[in-house]
Amino acid sequence: MPAMTITPTISPFIQGFLLCASIIIAVGPQNLFILRQGLRRQHLFATAMFSTLADVVLIFLAVGGLSAIIATSSTFKMGITVVGVLFLAYYGGCALLRAFRNGSAAPDLSSHKTTAGIGATIVAALGFAFLNPAAYVDTLMIIGSSSLSFSASERLIFGVGAVTASTSWFFILSYGASNLTAIFRSPIAWRVLDVVSGVVMLAIASTLLPAFLRTL
Repeated sequence: MPAMTITPTISPFIQGFLLCASIIIAVGPQNLFILRQGLRRQHLFATAMFSTLADVVLIFLAVGGLSAIIATSSTFKMGITVVGVLFLAYYGGCALLRAFRNGSAAPDLSSHKTTAGIGATIVAALGFAFLNPAAYVDTLMIIGSSSLSFSASERLIFGVGAVTASTSWFFILSYGASNLTAIFRSPIAWRVLDVVSGVVMLAIASTLLPAFLRTL
């Protein structure tokens, strides 16, 4: 009996979905930002949508073959590293300040009033996507290089699978965070989240800076 094979129209989709899912679920600045937005019920759809749109751009740049060109551009890598370090350091510092500032934790989660405008939310969502150098490693390098084993048409299907995983995760994380509101009514829980967020962002920034300095 001949071995059963997965049809070429399905296999790239599944592989793209699983690869992106395995990458995107890891704790990082973007996921922590979306989680915080979900817990505070601030512009959930906009947060998930613009995080998704940014990922769509990066993923299709990767599977479209531009990852190799970008990877060889020292100017691009230097620029995104500097901006990324400053961006992550700023948001990491803000998170730690919130954690240790009196009266900053445990907002009224029963209220749907928002403190951040829709414009600021969109800018932050795009910032966590495009100004995080790790995002370029994940999408342009890992996903992009993995797509090279497929034909041109199959790479498109591979990219669709990756985008499907990204979209599903961002919306699940954004809207699913509301199930954790009972836990985050405690000021201690918010302080723990802010400390974790701050430490993760500053740790990533601190690891990027030496790599940048070595290129000078």
